[in-house]
Amino acid sequence: MHPFEGRPWLAAYAEGVPADIEPVTETLVDMIEASVARHRGAVALEFFGATTTYAELGEQIARAAAGLRKLGVQPGDRVALILPNCPQHVVAFYAALRIGAIVVEHNPLYTPRELRHQFEVHSAVVAVVWNKVVDTVAEFPSDIAPREIVSVDLADALPFGKRLALRLPIAKARKARSALTAKPRSAAVAWAKVVGSRPITRKAARPALDDIAVLQLTSGTTGTPKAAILTHRNLRSNAEQSRAWVPGIREGDEVFYGVLPLFHAYGLTLCLSVAMSLGARLVLFPTFDVDLVLDAARTSPPTFLPAVPPIYDALSRGAIRRRIGLGSIRHAISGAMSLPLATVQRWEDATGGLLVEGYGMTESSPISIGNPMGPSRRPGTVGVPFPSTDIRVVDPDDPSIDRGPGEEGELLVRGPQVFRGYWHLPDETSRTLLEGGWLRTGDIVTVSEDGFVTIVDRIKELIITGGFNISPTEVEQVLLLHPDVDEAAVVGLPRADGSESVTAAVVLREGAVFDAAGIRDFCRAHLTAYKVPRAVVERSELPRSLIGKVLRKDVRADLMAAADAG
Repeated sequence: MHPFEGRPWLAAYAEGVPADIEPVTETLVDMIEASVARHRGAVALEFFGATTTYAELGEQIARAAAGLRKLGVQPGDRVALILPNCPQHVVAFYAALRIGAIVVEHNPLYTPRELRHQFEVHSAVVAVVWNKVVDTVAEFPSDIAPREIVSVDLADALPFGKRLALRLPIAKARKARSALTAKPRSAAVAWAKVVGSRPITRKAARPALDDIAVLQLTSGTTGTPKAAILTHRNLRSNAEQSRAWVPGIREGDEVFYGVLPLFHAYGLTLCLSVAMSLGARLVLFPTFDVDLVLDAARTSPPTFLPAVPPIYDALSRGAIRRRIGLGSIRHAISGAMSLPLATVQRWEDATGGLLVEGYGMTESSPISIGNPMGPSRRPGTVGVPFPSTDIRVVDPDDPSIDRGPGEEGELLVRGPQVFRGYWHLPDETSRTLLEGGWLRTGDIVTVSEDGFVTIVDRIKELIITGGFNISPTEVEQVLLLHPDVDEAAVVGLPRADGSESVTAAVVLREGAVFDAAGIRDFCRAHLTAYKVPRAVVERSELPRSLIGKVLRKDVRADLMAAADAG
């Protein structure tokens, strides 16, 4: 028996939160169809003021499902989505699932190199793509290119007046048009054609609860990009756990703000799954913009906001600056990075609502631990395990050895939200999933006597910035392509907002002249913006182990000491 088998944390649960959720019996497809049936006339989606009811959403999903099937998508095929937050994203997600396909989410701001690597992993047969990215996908090599590319124009989802305004021959309209849409050179199937099909019949084959729903691309626990297998059961379970965690959440009466990208595991579960299961209004933002969000808050006041610390800071400051109240937000959940106490105080002063921190990873769909939504929450910790979730703390070198309360060790998690494994990577799966269904998180924690978890350090060397995981190895590989760079080590340095700053230490080739700005420009051509090092420093050599491996911890300590001295 491990020290936490008795679940001492249950005493800290907010009133009404169960120790366990009922085992789920419906797929994500069943869930959305049930919401459509219960809330037909209610608004499901809002985008720049344009609204889609649940009845309209259900109709569009049924039509798009038939359209994807006409394109040759079969059960088990991968359908890649490369879209910002928009109504078409929600429709495409559920349409692919409806016919038993597997959704693979992608960041539409990734560089061609990054997207190519991801397509090498999953071999999607169809890609539903923002029209600004169509040409990138069309130029993929034939062995990884999808059979069909579906082009999505975000402007089509705008209200009629805003669509007209985009056509005006003025600089402001041209700038707005350029941000939302583009005319691709390459041939592609128009989204309107896909969603214009006759609706799929209810008799058509449907996915089962243990079928794969999503391949979520992640850097995992080792820093090597891979695809985590998430089933309908995994994602539905995590949605039910999340719903159960928030006492007083109201079916059919919540307004969720989709400021988190839907392609991220956190946004996917809280917005695509939890919000839709509740019959909530989901207000979608293609990118986070303080003024855009605050403008929307005047007409559609949010009640539930999942976000990351920098967003909470920006909104609380913006609300004060513009004298806009955010008191409608009763519940706010922060994840993906450490939540500073100053952010909590600033947010709760501005809204009067609660802001609590949670913990998770893609491999747990993603949430496994959260602070109680009530007076028992404990700032500075990530909280206690969710319903139906167990934890252990073990020796990171020998996970069969348990650690007790207050002792540092690696966190293990077990529950219905824990993933099935990594796509086509059995060795990685066996290293991460232990006997008994325990997931190795790679995080070093301590757990108090009453079950509150505090993150101490990470075994994995991922860098977390803006809520995204960055593999140091990936950035280093790009740096080593630079003609002047001989060696490179990339680490994350702590920032005041709880995230990390991507920082590179490089050793130059003999005779090269150090040009930090030039190196960053080079990286920008190969990496999406948040992966580009914020600082590049020159070193004559990098610290290495006896076997020659670069010691990133030593690099990090050196750079932190230099920053403190400077």
